[in-house]
Amino acid sequence: MASRLVEGALILVDVQNDFCPGGALAVDGGDEVVPIINKLIPHFPLVISTQDWHPADHISFKQRGGPWPPHCVQGSHGADLHSDLKTNTISHYFRKASTPDKDDYSEFAGTDDEGRTLDEVLKKQGVNRLYVAGLATDYCVLETVLDGLKLGYEVYAVTDAMRAVNVNPEDGDKALRKMSDNGAKLVHSDEVLNLAGTSVTAS
Repeated sequence: MASRLVEGALILVDVQNDFCPGGALAVDGGDEVVPIINKLIPHFPLVISTQDWHPADHISFKQRGGPWPPHCVQGSHGADLHSDLKTNTISHYFRKASTPDKDDYSEFAGTDDEGRTLDEVLKKQGVNRLYVAGLATDYCVLETVLDGLKLGYEVYAVTDAMRAVNVNPEDGDKALRKMSDNGAKLVHSDEVLNLAGTSVTAS
């Protein structure tokens, strides 16, 4: 029997150096998602990676009145994907918030090198089911999940393969509840691997 994952895409949200320990906007335990994601990647026919891709004077930065320190500046080490992420089967890369005066949290606002949106690529591939993982639960993961639902996708949030900023201590939990309340299915990576016909335990 064919795996249900054949009909799905794995969306990797901003698994970038600046969101991992030592980065400019480090998420506590951000690097812990990498080995979990690496176990998921081989089981998906379509793997898509996304990145914050900010100019040096981006509107979200504190010097321009935004909430964040400079991070994921275009071409910088901080903007690179984490070096341990297995990228050899990633099919598409999308970058968002790449102009000075516009910020975006949802990966559906980004484009690839050909100027295509994530929604365009997914629809062209016939994808109707998304599995979302990455950083951070309470910002870009949340908004990507919500936009995916609005666009009519069946969305699974892989809860152990994401971490929250938690500006306020409950932000991550609130984000998960909001995803669920809007129709996303909250799953553990073990459940996803079981759908693929394997019982390997992610750690």
